[in-house]
Amino acid sequence: MPISETYNTLVVTEINGHFQRTIESKSILDLPTSDVVVEVHYSSLNYKDALSASGNKGVTKHYPHTPGINAAGIVYSSSTPTFNKGDQVIVGGYGFGTAINGGFGQYVSVPSQCVIPLPDGLSLNEAMILGTGGFTAAQSLAKLIKFGLTPEKGPLLITGATGGVGSTAVSIAAHLGYHVVAATGKKTAHDFLKKLGAAKVLDRTEVDLPTERPMLKEKWAGCIDSVGGNILTSALRATKYGCAVTTCGLTQSPDITATVFPFILRGINLLGIDSASLPLPERKAIWNKLATNWKPKNLQLICTECNLSQLNNYIDAMLQGDITGRIVLKH
Repeated sequence: MPISETYNTLVVTEINGHFQRTIESKSILDLPTSDVVVEVHYSSLNYKDALSASGNKGVTKHYPHTPGINAAGIVYSSSTPTFNKGDQVIVGGYGFGTAINGGFGQYVSVPSQCVIPLPDGLSLNEAMILGTGGFTAAQSLAKLIKFGLTPEKGPLLITGATGGVGSTAVSIAAHLGYHVVAATGKKTAHDFLKKLGAAKVLDRTEVDLPTERPMLKEKWAGCIDSVGGNILTSALRATKYGCAVTTCGLTQSPDITATVFPFILRGINLLGIDSASLPLPERKAIWNKLATNWKPKNLQLICTECNLSQLNNYIDAMLQGDITGRIVLKH
């Protein structure tokens, strides 16, 4: 591709306090100067992207902006010896898609710390079916295992199970032999979750319980929560002695109302998950797991592919809670 050629990108612009999304044509010459320029082949839609695309200043402070917190593609040029033209790579973290223009553009210019080599065993497409959602799911499971979770300990609860983190968590955990209990508010998604490997599917109301009682009967050997709010509180109150719960999302609420009783009477561990600033060695280790023995065989089941012109509708659907699985953008 000649360097003067243009590329397409989704741009979110603020006009008099209102935000609009348009597809614009730009030149590679307009890219900011940074370590690595990547030709993006695939990106995927995450809840954080939908927030950024709707003007959420807690996610993206400055507009105009191109969201897309993850991308997979080919190195177009590099000023660092770490990467060479033609390398297949994954891009994410360190402000990519929030402070730095992200994967909803066909080309990105990024610091080298945002880039890792595509591991053997993953295609560019598979990397973005997993994407930040799958990475966060694997990161969550790795932390639970570090705190003692094994399949023999009992059921693993996964909340928000049809979302990006939830659906990939179900797939990965079931693939590794865990007894997965998936919770969802989508009544039509029960068969979908069982196909992903869930041993049992609960309606969201069964894990979104009144807060009067500070403790509930012990049920869960662990929990991967991506919704926050009272569902996270309920999971903490029903987790077994000495076990752990991970938290990585806030689609229900960023707030929890909890007592200290699960922590001081059952020794429950509440583990925070942040994928954006995870150090590079740990980032590579998680991706290597996803490319090898943690790679589920049913990835295509959770994937809906779209192009740039279709992305706007999926962003709105995600904000309304109407997305099941992963939305993968193909440039």
